[in-house]
Amino acid sequence: MRQAVARLNMGLEDRLDNLIGSLSGGQRQALTLLMATWLKPSLLLLDEHTAALDPKSADQVISLTEQVVTRGKLTTLMVTHSMHQATSLGDRLIMMHRGRVIHDFRGAPKRRLRIADLMSHFEEVRRADQLDESAAEMIRASYV
Repeated sequence: MRQAVARLNMGLEDRLDNLIGSLSGGQRQALTLLMATWLKPSLLLLDEHTAALDPKSADQVISLTEQVVTRGKLTTLMVTHSMHQATSLGDRLIMMHRGRVIHDFRGAPKRRLRIADLMSHFEEVRRADQLDESAAEMIRASYV
């Protein structure tokens, strides 16, 4: 256990008797990641696992996540609202809206995807949401 915690590079191996509440948010997330991957899961689910962290801690946890996922060759599903994380991490990006997949980027298109591109796709969804169905049908009939 001590060796596994030491690999986090946060000095937590010397604090194994500390209450979890006395640790920072980043330290808690790092330990949670360690616990979630202790027995190699078939699928690692990460739901906004850096959302409540300050930028430095979030970067630490993302770096640790990349190491753990790569070392363990883990299939991972990460939900995030961070455009930077979405474009820079992983080999596939799925954008969903109202429970439906609206974009699925993988391979070269995923590697080329930039934050501005992603924001443009979000803007398209936002504009489409502002149209009611009758206005959208009128536009489709007139221009499509």
